[in-house]
This record gives sequence, C-alpha cells and structure tokens, in this order.
Amino acid sequence: MKVVLVTGASGGIGRAAALLLGRQGRSVALQYRTNEAAARKAAEEIQRAGGEAACFQADLTREEDVEALFGGAEARFGFVEQVVHCAGTSWRGLFTDMTLADWRQVLDADLTACFLTLRRALGPMIREHRGSIVTVASMWGQVGASCEAAYSAAKAGVIGLTKALAKEEGPAGVRLNCLCPGVIDTAMNGDLSPKDLDALREETPLGRIGTPEETAQAALALLENPFITGQVLGVNGGFVI
Repeated sequence: MKVVLVTGASGGIGRAAALLLGRQGRSVALQYRTNEAAARKAAEEIQRAGGEAACFQADLTREEDVEALFGGAEARFGFVEQVVHCAGTSWRGLFTDMTLADWRQVLDADLTACFLTLRRALGPMIREHRGSIVTVASMWGQVGASCEAAYSAAKAGVIGLTKALAKEEGPAGVRLNCLCPGVIDTAMNGDLSPKDLDALREETPLGRIGTPEETAQAALALLENPFITGQVLGVNGGFVI
C-alpha cells in the first residue's frame, strides 16, 4: 500500500486531497499546524471508509518539526512514497503597508516550508528510486495578484522550485509537479466580499468558483501518471490561459 503525506490537511484543498487519496487505498499521513480537530475528523472519515490514516502536528517552517513529522509517518506507515504539499498562508493588503515581519511570515509559510518538506521527502525517495510529489502553488504565482505581492512571490518560488527539482531528481526516478489553483471555495478566500467573489466569477471563463475536490482530483492525476514531471497544471476554470 502506498503511503502519502498531505500537508495542510486540515484546510480545504489538503483535506479534500487526504480524503480522496484515502479512498484510493493509500495510507495517509495528515499534517496540521494548529487545527487538530479538523485533521482528526478527516482521518476518522478515511478510517470509517476502510482506509489507514494518522494525524501529525508540525510547524513546517521549523526543521526539527519537519524531521519529526516524517519520522512519525515512517514509523507508523513506512516509506513515504508520495507527498501533496498544500500548507501555506496568505496576506492581503498594499505592498507599501507590509512590514518585514509580514513578508517573512508569508515567505516562510509558503516557500521555506515547501523547501524543508521537499528536502526531507526526497532523500528516501532517491534511495528507493521512486516517488512522486505535488506542490500546490497558485495562479497568482503565475501572473501576480494586486494586494497579494508576497503571496504571489512565494508561490512563484514554489513553481520554480518544483520545476528545478523535477530536472534534478528525474534521473533518480522521482517526479515533481505543481498545481496552480484559481479561485477555490476554501477558508483562505473566506474574507473576500460577495462583490469581490462575483467579480472573480465573471473573470473566470467557466463562470464559477472551483471546489477543493476538483483540485484534489488534479493532484491525484499528477501523482499517478508515470511520464509527467516538471509540469504546472492550472485548476482555475480558464482564469489563466
């Protein structure tokens, strides 16, 4: 049975990915930072459906937490063959109002955490000569978003990191791909006003907001296809073409 680690598994996309992968017969390690109740609820759903799941608390910006996360998952399930890295945060406001502390918080949560997670995941994958990683960036990492400069910069970094590592680790049999969701119905977008959401719907050719489940399905496709690596897949309803 394949083992998959899903980071940010207490949030919308992470939770949907964990549930889908659990239903597909994987052992699922669910990482959360603060929302233990949501992560445990998702794990219990997987278990009720006959799957294997366990929750692990970790602050992914801390190297020791990342090591403990993988150590716990490996002790419970064995070799972590797949990773879906969903964890992250956002900050909205004028760039000129952003403090250095705000900037560092976003870059740490969205990019440094990705670096630490992937670095720890890759060692065993390279030794086993197999593995698949999907990072979750954002369409704003591709085109930039007004009032989300740090988030856009961090997610652009995730895209670049994923592409670079796909080239670096391909000869070792390890694949890395990146998802770039558009406007998805998650808590991260919960502070947008109805007017803002309507405007985003109008800009989306398919005319609606996406779902976490649709994003999870795209993650599954990238995890499984053995000849896809280094790709950036938009799940955005045509917002970015």
